[in-house]
Amino acid sequence: MDVKKKRNLLKLGLSFACFALVSFVDYGHEPAYSVEDLRRLYSGDPSNWPAPQIDPSVKDGFRDIGKLGRPEYPADNPYSKEKELLGKTLFFDPRLSLSGQIACASCHDPELGWGDGRRVSFGHDRQTGKRNAMTIINTGFYEMFFWDGRSPSLEDQAQFPVQDKVEMAHSLKAMVKNIKAIKGYKSKFKEAYGSDEITLDKIQKAIATFERGIVSNSSRFDSFVSGNSKAMTDQEIKGLHLFRTKAGCINCHNTPLFSDNKFHNDGQALYGSKMEDFGRYHITKKREDIGAFKTPSLRETALTGPWMHNGNFPSLKDVIEFYNLGNPAPIQRHVQVDEAMRPIPSPLLRKLDLTLEERQQLEAFLGAITTRTQRMAPPELPQ
Repeated sequence: MDVKKKRNLLKLGLSFACFALVSFVDYGHEPAYSVEDLRRLYSGDPSNWPAPQIDPSVKDGFRDIGKLGRPEYPADNPYSKEKELLGKTLFFDPRLSLSGQIACASCHDPELGWGDGRRVSFGHDRQTGKRNAMTIINTGFYEMFFWDGRSPSLEDQAQFPVQDKVEMAHSLKAMVKNIKAIKGYKSKFKEAYGSDEITLDKIQKAIATFERGIVSNSSRFDSFVSGNSKAMTDQEIKGLHLFRTKAGCINCHNTPLFSDNKFHNDGQALYGSKMEDFGRYHITKKREDIGAFKTPSLRETALTGPWMHNGNFPSLKDVIEFYNLGNPAPIQRHVQVDEAMRPIPSPLLRKLDLTLEERQQLEAFLGAITTRTQRMAPPELPQ
């Protein structure tokens, strides 16, 4: 065979290889991997990982999962130990609320995954809202806050629960007045800011500084992808691969945070029911945002149930099964609804046809990105 023919055959072979790779990424035609293959490929250099199966709509700016670092502190609110301690004290102080009985920590308990373990929380006068209290673990990595993204920063976020009539039911002005009246706070503000003047801005920045420091410990997944090939079980490794391929979780739960920091309609707007919630639409008034909610991080997810924005899923098995079925939106029979406002579920949702064993493997992997219950002694409150 002459040199020219050999070159042509080589080019043909490379072209076929490239076509096969594109088919795998776009259409899910992947080679079969043994668990030994997966253990070797995933426990080290991410450039060796099998290509993720992602929808073309999420390719722009896509970042894969990986080891989590530390959040950055904004230039106008740099970290200091004194400010963090002040924020922790304010976070646990129920005197920020009208009743003097509800603190930030009432709904964000460190021993309950920094949530409260309830479907929806109790607030002022034992009122309940429609949404589950999101964990505040890793919120320093978020770009927008609350399920509907109404707030652009942790600093801004801190003002909302205080004013909410269902939560702490106080005015910001009266809350600041209450804190000013507590003599013991003056020295803490002096230590944190160099001045004992107490302002709303300082309160918000201190709470945000405390919350920004609540970050996941290194998980077994983090250890595994950093080179410790024995850190995860066979079941968990298979679940990791499913997460990035057949199960499609990676489409929304990507980046080392396991969240794309975006909003999606997952079929849980409960249109026409008493629990109807249009989510992001309440903020943007855009038709496409009806029923869209922020993608939560899946880190520590085994600790943060019940799950979803309404807390309607009591176990991770329920969540996985719901996605496996393609997130079927419940049909409200005998209810008159405006079809122009009917939520349109995300096109990323589809039936997955996962076997029972595969669903169990996914759940096992979620355990590998969960660490352990954090414990934190409440601070002594100033008098």
